[in-house]
Amino acid sequence: MIKVLHLSNSDDGGAGRAALRLSQGLWKMGVDSQVLVQFKSGDDKTVLAPRSSLEKVILKLKLTEYLDRLPLQFYRQRDAGDFSPELLPDAIASKVAQHNPDIINLHWVCNGFLKIETLAKFTQPLVWTLHDMWPFTGGCHYSQECDRYTDSCGACPILHSDRNGDLSRWIWQRKAKAWKDLNLTIVTPSSWLAKCASSSSLFKNLRVEVIPNGLDTRKYKPIQRQMARELLNLPQDKYLVLFGAMYASSARRKGFHLLQPALQSLSQSGWQDRIELAVFGASEPTEPIELGFTSHYLGKLSDEISLALVYAAADVFVAPSLQDNLPNTVMEALACGTPCVAFNIGGMSEMIEHQVNGYLAQPYQIDDLAQGIAWVIENQERHQKLCDRAREKAEQEFTLEIQARRYESVYQELKQTSKFSGN
Repeated sequence: MIKVLHLSNSDDGGAGRAALRLSQGLWKMGVDSQVLVQFKSGDDKTVLAPRSSLEKVILKLKLTEYLDRLPLQFYRQRDAGDFSPELLPDAIASKVAQHNPDIINLHWVCNGFLKIETLAKFTQPLVWTLHDMWPFTGGCHYSQECDRYTDSCGACPILHSDRNGDLSRWIWQRKAKAWKDLNLTIVTPSSWLAKCASSSSLFKNLRVEVIPNGLDTRKYKPIQRQMARELLNLPQDKYLVLFGAMYASSARRKGFHLLQPALQSLSQSGWQDRIELAVFGASEPTEPIELGFTSHYLGKLSDEISLALVYAAADVFVAPSLQDNLPNTVMEALACGTPCVAFNIGGMSEMIEHQVNGYLAQPYQIDDLAQGIAWVIENQERHQKLCDRAREKAEQEFTLEIQARRYESVYQELKQTSKFSGN
């Protein structure tokens, strides 16, 4: 039996849940798979977390995350959003050695979890599942309009730096030096991210595989909409538009600031009394946000039963992200038979088939986003066809079984190659 150890900062959030789902899918196939995390939120026994009292106190106070971000204090004008130096010492290598896996599968390893230089200590073949762009940039998780990761970063627009020798160049140089001899295979959930990785200066000579994330389609499945709304105390006589993400209304990359004027436009064009909005991943703001519709803030939903209910209750799920890979939210919505509307960016077109299971709006065109929402819900017969195709898409392409089988094939190949090379 092949033995795999996944390294992930957490078992929660988009990347953390994706890592855990992959591990669970592999278990069902007979692969010995465990996840080593910094923060454990669930009760899965295959998820390994720090046990010592000191480690728990440090993590509870978020000291590693705070200390790792200290260099960013020199860039007061930097954009909001994730930027990770990953320079703190860690004890990951010794913990990995205790489990002695055949393959190490890296996932999202930031927030002080894994120092850049630690990767060179591993002797096993490494598979890195990219959940964003950080592994091949000088510290940013999404580069926005910048392509300096194809060279050597520096003069970073996200840091608002005009110096070539800035923090981003230093991080890029650390990666280039520490990773030049790694036995590393890259896996991306979307073709969009694969193209970015292959064009990067750090990963351009590496093997890059595209394997979409998977999810349990028995948990995420269509539920009778009326029943789901009754359980969630949501209105039965309105079209329900759903939006959700981690820090849904405050994370700029997730596009709430673009959804807001799109909804206001819909409200002014005759939909005012027919639509209501549901938001998960955010609590109701102290200062009300004018959206043109009654809004229901559902807070953070971490259990999959609640999430599946919310998706099933909605008529349409909207993901107005500025940049995104292959977001779990869209995949989960499709599996629940809920059509999706998004901008045609990143990996969205690999999940949303335009006017087949949803609508792809022209990037950042607010009027087209509003039109897409209306188009999905305005015709009942068409809406049902969109719902049916959404579920079919998930069953055909995004099951755990499909994902796990493809990963296991990569692992077996790497294990054989490693055996013959004497590693």
